[in-house]
Amino acid sequence: MIHQYQLGGYNIVLDICSGSVHVVDPFGYDMIAMYEQFDRDTVMQKMHEKYQNVPEIEEADYDECYEDITSLKESGKLFSPDTFEPMAGRLKEKTAGVVKALCLHIAHTCNLNCSYCFASQGKYHGERAVMSFETGKRALDFLVENSGTRKNLEVDFFGGEPLMNFQVVKDLVAYARSIEKQANKNFRFTLTTNGLMIDDDVIDFANRECSNVVLSLDGRKEIHDRYRVDYAGNGSWEKIVPKFQQMVKARGGKNYYMRGTFTHANPDFLEDIKVMLNLGFRELSMEPVVAAPGDAAALTEEDLQIVMEQYEKLAELMIQKRKEGDPFTFYHYMIDLTDGPCIYKRISGCGSGTEYMAVTPWGDLYPCHQFVGEEGFKLGNIWDGVDNTTVQDCFMECNVYAREECRDCWARLYCSGGCAANAFHATGSVKGVYEPGCRLFRKRMECAIMAEIDRQFSEKE
Repeated sequence: MIHQYQLGGYNIVLDICSGSVHVVDPFGYDMIAMYEQFDRDTVMQKMHEKYQNVPEIEEADYDECYEDITSLKESGKLFSPDTFEPMAGRLKEKTAGVVKALCLHIAHTCNLNCSYCFASQGKYHGERAVMSFETGKRALDFLVENSGTRKNLEVDFFGGEPLMNFQVVKDLVAYARSIEKQANKNFRFTLTTNGLMIDDDVIDFANRECSNVVLSLDGRKEIHDRYRVDYAGNGSWEKIVPKFQQMVKARGGKNYYMRGTFTHANPDFLEDIKVMLNLGFRELSMEPVVAAPGDAAALTEEDLQIVMEQYEKLAELMIQKRKEGDPFTFYHYMIDLTDGPCIYKRISGCGSGTEYMAVTPWGDLYPCHQFVGEEGFKLGNIWDGVDNTTVQDCFMECNVYAREECRDCWARLYCSGGCAANAFHATGSVKGVYEPGCRLFRKRMECAIMAEIDRQFSEKE
């Protein structure tokens, strides 16, 4: 299977199963499109009809191009078959029972009242609560006990707003550091915050202990303050931006993400990206809102068309800024065309419910943070382990080949089947497909690949 598209002045051909990326001239682009549809004589006839009046194309070019395509096919770089499906189940079976990452819901409460919050203002459809040190300690022990031979373990401090329980965050990191050597583990911590409670102590701690911080900013002041308000209805932009700037500067401009959400209010999210850039931020992410149809924040069909145009313009801006010597990264455009993810990740996805779990303030286990509060998805708890094997088995089976809609999609080995939570909330099944998300993902991938092609060509020049 191949995917062809033209963007940024490039004629791009992706060979889906080999991962090969080809940049070709228009002549080669057209012949590749015909190669498997017609026999050689028909291909030549159609190509002559189209290019007979193009003086740059000589007779020998037709045969040479056809032979080049044939050679690429024979070497497994074009029209390569999909041989991965038999591996899908076996690869997850090899790591069954091994947990490598936990999302600790350190606080089911928040000092903001964002109406689009999937976590119901941090409460996850339940009661407000904070995690005790004893529960968090047991969660870390659970991770160590169930991590097998994995040395590097990931822990995300999440909420709600985790800084509302900051002392426990600090105490848990200190405990993890105290057991690392004996357990032969290396903990990597991430902190996600809305920024209101950032101070010098938080900055010093995060720079010392957190491999990454995720900072919530929706871009333009009027956009950010539309949704990200406190319980009195006051916007938070002016309070948090200076704190974010201070933290990013202290981190040397590295190992952070400005994470924004775009909604029906700002499908033109590139304007928010530009504001972030003007504020001095260079590690950026903007995610589409997760909202029920009919919600005031939900993206409409018209919005989706605008968003896809914005993705193209974003790629153009990234190329421009890089050439000006002022590059920035966009999370969804980070792609490695040389090596990329291993086939395990390409088939199996994020590992939610198997390698990755979320822990509530009470110690209950869920497949990921977006399932917390959905009682049917509770896997067990950190004291007794996973006892809801029916749900876990469902996530074990959740791979790109478990979704019929993915089988003919060119992007399936880039998205690995997509987000199980989005699929569930859209279709009622973790093996379903969130179709609007698929459309946006495919456009992001086209733009990301084009931008990376341009970068590599520029470096060669």
